[in-house]
Amino acid sequence: MHLTTEQRALGKENFQAAIGSKLLRREFLQEGIKQGLVSGKGLGPYYFGYGKTVDRPLRVGVLGTGDEGSVLIGAINPDYIEVVAIADVRPYNIHRAFHGDYYSPTALKARRGLMRVHDWKTEDEARRHVKVYGPYQDLLAEEKDLDAVIIALPLHLHAPAAIAAMRAGRHVLTEKLMGHSVRECKEMARVAQETKLLLATGHQRHYSILYDNAIEAIRRGLLGDIHYIRAQWHRGNLPGDDSWQPPMPEKAKPKDPQAKVLAKQLADWQKALDKLNNAEKKDAKKIDLLVKQIAQKKKQIEDEVIAEAAKEFGYEDKTIDGGYFRPAIEELIRWRLWDRTGGGLMAELGSHQLDAASLFVAAMHEGKKQHPLSVSAASARPLFPADRDTEDHVYCLFEFPAPGYDRDDPDSHKKKITVAYASINGNGYGGYGETVFGTTGTLLLEREQEALLYRGAAVDEKTRVVENKDKKTASRHPRTIAAAPDGDPISAAIGTQALGTDISRGYTEELEHWAWCIRNPAPENLPRCHPKMALADAVIALTTNLAAREGRRVEFQEAWFDPDRDETPEGEKPDVSRYA
Repeated sequence: MHLTTEQRALGKENFQAAIGSKLLRREFLQEGIKQGLVSGKGLGPYYFGYGKTVDRPLRVGVLGTGDEGSVLIGAINPDYIEVVAIADVRPYNIHRAFHGDYYSPTALKARRGLMRVHDWKTEDEARRHVKVYGPYQDLLAEEKDLDAVIIALPLHLHAPAAIAAMRAGRHVLTEKLMGHSVRECKEMARVAQETKLLLATGHQRHYSILYDNAIEAIRRGLLGDIHYIRAQWHRGNLPGDDSWQPPMPEKAKPKDPQAKVLAKQLADWQKALDKLNNAEKKDAKKIDLLVKQIAQKKKQIEDEVIAEAAKEFGYEDKTIDGGYFRPAIEELIRWRLWDRTGGGLMAELGSHQLDAASLFVAAMHEGKKQHPLSVSAASARPLFPADRDTEDHVYCLFEFPAPGYDRDDPDSHKKKITVAYASINGNGYGGYGETVFGTTGTLLLEREQEALLYRGAAVDEKTRVVENKDKKTASRHPRTIAAAPDGDPISAAIGTQALGTDISRGYTEELEHWAWCIRNPAPENLPRCHPKMALADAVIALTTNLAAREGRRVEFQEAWFDPDRDETPEGEKPDVSRYA
């Protein structure tokens, strides 16, 4: 999309008017909130236009109720989805699936638990509605009256579980990444086509109102010609304090460096509870919270009971180079750390942000998805010892086609949009987000919650981060942006501060729309992240892994993005007959 004369002539007043009325739809959304619609219930019907309910909620089984599975459970709107069964082999995950995650307010907000979602008062009441299985295969074999399944298993199980579910006649929504390899993704896409069932992948930015408005800003020409996108996901993970290496029960691995962490935490909480119970003045809220936290901690320790069974579930003992012994239960609990079960930083983090970058690039091409032309990447592991396969850092530079690029016209090959991405451990400064650079504006998106749009191409020296002194919002948002008058920071798209309430990250909307498409079958009613879209995101992430490991440049082949073609970056042909 080249900007029109009208778009290039967009002045300050028109710029502000477009932001305030036509682009943001802020009054429209605030009216929806006034009617009682909050983040947990979903803004999708108001914003994206699908039905406010379905004739019958989907009867769904959830395969995998760990960190991401519990996030998806917490995002469910019962008007669309009824969870009738769950499958997980870890007692800890089953507990969180019902009760939610009480380790922090942030965790509980994201992982509310089935009891809160469905307003059940006790776990006994919940279990009268939801049947619990261990291995996911048992759920698929025994639950005959299911419409669909949600898959949030470790990455290496996405393809076998999704294909088994579809062959059993169930629609599927699987967490990202679509599959563990491009070969598996193409196999999943082919089985979806063969069975004519809906297969969606959970790249939730496709259902984020914040990102949809960012795309609209680009489409309307408010940023001018996009030529550079910078994205990052920085985390403060360090040895001994790594979210991907959670503490294990001591009996499961007595020599683990964190072997005594869980028992110590439990003892400390129990002492704190005893002190509260013995206090002259009882603090009922603190007592109730500690009781719930202690119950959760006991279930986390109870994972030790599956130490031997982990091998039966397909996990493996292994001695890693350097003499580090990893028992099967460690591969189960810390699956993100190894190539056999996970996909590293690009699969878990980078795939989200390259998906977002692809959406921004598509906005410059009238909404048509553009595949990257090349990636140059490198990775490093300067912080963690040889107790994992995944790297500490990954750095990438992508080339996407700009408007006017033609593969068959060498004279056009300089017309490219560059995307730079970095994911690091050891320093969380800057958190995660994207910055989109255009010839007439700059767009900043932070933590899937805030967006700021700046008029003009040079604002760096005019902007600064300052303390938020607004008493009403400072506790939630301690930082804000200040600028000289001609810097013109404008709260773009919509954000928490713009609406006065937290906004949905898109999980609820993606689940609602998936359910609505299933209940309203038609060729045009497809999830936004359908197999071909999800395959493209997987190709980007998994090819980048190959390039980063070897520290080289890779040119993408169009055949890799076509589910009907056999070519894959890893060189293995799809073969759906592999799945019994």
